[in-house]
Amino acid sequence: MAFVTGKHLPRRTFLRGLGTTVALPFLDAFVPAGRPWRRVAAAQSLDDPTRLVCIENVHGAAGSTAFGASRHLWSPAATGRRFDLTPSALSPLEPFRDVLTIVSDTDVRPAEAVTPPEIGGDHFRSSATFLTQSHPKQTESSDVRAGISLDQLYAQRFGQRTPIPSMQLCIENVDQAGGCAYGYSCVYTDTISWSSPTEPLPMIRDPRLAFDQLFGTGGTPGERAVRRRQQRSVLDFITAEVARLAPTLDTADRRRMDRYLTDIREIERRIERVEARNLGGEPRELPDAPAGVPDSFDEHVKLMFDLQALAFETDMTRVFSFKLSRDATGRVYPESGVTRGFHPASHHGGRERNIEEFARLNRYHVSLLPYFLAKLRALEEGDATLLDRSMVIYGSPMGDPNVHNHKRCPLFVAGGANGRLPGNLHLRAAPGTPMANVMLDLVQRLGLDDVERFGDSTGAFSLNA
Repeated sequence: MAFVTGKHLPRRTFLRGLGTTVALPFLDAFVPAGRPWRRVAAAQSLDDPTRLVCIENVHGAAGSTAFGASRHLWSPAATGRRFDLTPSALSPLEPFRDVLTIVSDTDVRPAEAVTPPEIGGDHFRSSATFLTQSHPKQTESSDVRAGISLDQLYAQRFGQRTPIPSMQLCIENVDQAGGCAYGYSCVYTDTISWSSPTEPLPMIRDPRLAFDQLFGTGGTPGERAVRRRQQRSVLDFITAEVARLAPTLDTADRRRMDRYLTDIREIERRIERVEARNLGGEPRELPDAPAGVPDSFDEHVKLMFDLQALAFETDMTRVFSFKLSRDATGRVYPESGVTRGFHPASHHGGRERNIEEFARLNRYHVSLLPYFLAKLRALEEGDATLLDRSMVIYGSPMGDPNVHNHKRCPLFVAGGANGRLPGNLHLRAAPGTPMANVMLDLVQRLGLDDVERFGDSTGAFSLNA
C-alpha cells in the first residue's frame, strides 16, 4: 500500500468526473509513514489556519433589556469559569462549555444613527456593521460604503490557498437591489460580508447552489439541470476514481472515505427531497423561495451547517459567513413554541411576559448551533477535531430591539481556534466597550497579528481569563 512505503497522497487530491470535482477528507494517506504528523501537516498546510464561521442573528436579545439582564435571559450571572448556563438563552451550549467563550455587554456604536436622516433606520444598516464594525453610508444607490468585514480580512490573508477563499450563506430572502427603507440600500440588509468598504458580497440561500459550488456539479446550469433530470448523483461520475483510490488506502481510511461519500449522498438526497416536495404543486409556506430552500427553518439551517462541515472536512474553504435571519422579518418559528413573528416578538414593549417570550426565541436560535458543533467535534483531522481547529463567532449588532439600541449586544465564540481560545469562560465588558475591541482580539488570534485597529476599536479586549 502506498502509505506503508512512505508514498502519500497530496492534500489537494480530487476525484473528478464529468462536471464533478470531489475533494477528499483528511486521510492518514496524506501523511508519509514514519514522519512526524505535525511536520508533515505544516508542509501540507494542514495545521494552518483556523476554520472560521461568523454567524449573525438579527434583533438582539431579551437579555439586553434591564429586566432580561436581571433574569440572565441571555448570558449567565457569574463571570469567569464557574458560571451556570441554565437560566440563559445559551443553555443549549452546555455540552460545549469547554470550547465556549462568552463576552457580555459590548456595544456596536457604528450601527447607531449619526445624522438626523438616519434616525429610525437601525434595522436597515445593522447587518452591515456586524462584521465590519463600521458605520454604513446612507444611500439607496450603488455608492454603498461600510468596511472590510472580519471574515474577508481573514479570507484575503489565509483563504487563498483553498479552492474557494470563502463562502457566504443565508437563510432568508435577499433583494440585493434598490432601496429598502430610511434611505438605505437593501444590500446593507442582505449581507454581512464585505471584501472592501465598497464591495458587499452576495450570499447563497439555496442549498443546491452551495452544494454545486462545493462539488463542481456540471460546468454549466444546463449540465446541472440534465444531471438532475436524469436523477444522477455527483458520486455516479466518480465511481471509477473511487475504485482506483480504494486499494491504496488502509482500512481506517477506507472507512473514512465510505462515511464521507455516504454523507455527500445523504445531503444530496435531502436536497432532492426538498426540491421534489417544493415542485410537487402543494402550497408552500415560502412560495417565493427557490425550490431547493426548505420551508422548515430547522431543516434549512441544518442543511447549511452540514455543507459547512463538509467544506471544512475537505478543506475546500476555511471561511464561512452565515446570516441566520434578515432584519424586520416576520417569520414564525413553530419549533420554538412562540407563535408570534420574530420582528413583532422583538418589539416586546418592555412587558416582562413578552420579554420572556422573546427569550424563548433567542434560546431556540442558539439551540440549532450544537448540531453543527457536534458534527465538527466528530470529525478528526490528525491529532485534533475540526471543532478544536475552528472559531465560530455568533452575535448580533443590536441590543434591545424594542428601542432599536445597540448596547449590551449578544456575542459568544465557540471552538478551540487551534489552541488560541481558552474556552469555559464568561467575560463581562465595562460599560461602553466597543464590540470591535473583541473583534480585534479575535482577528489577532486568527493570525493577523499586524492588525492594530478594527472598525471603531479602541484597543483589543483580551479573551484570556
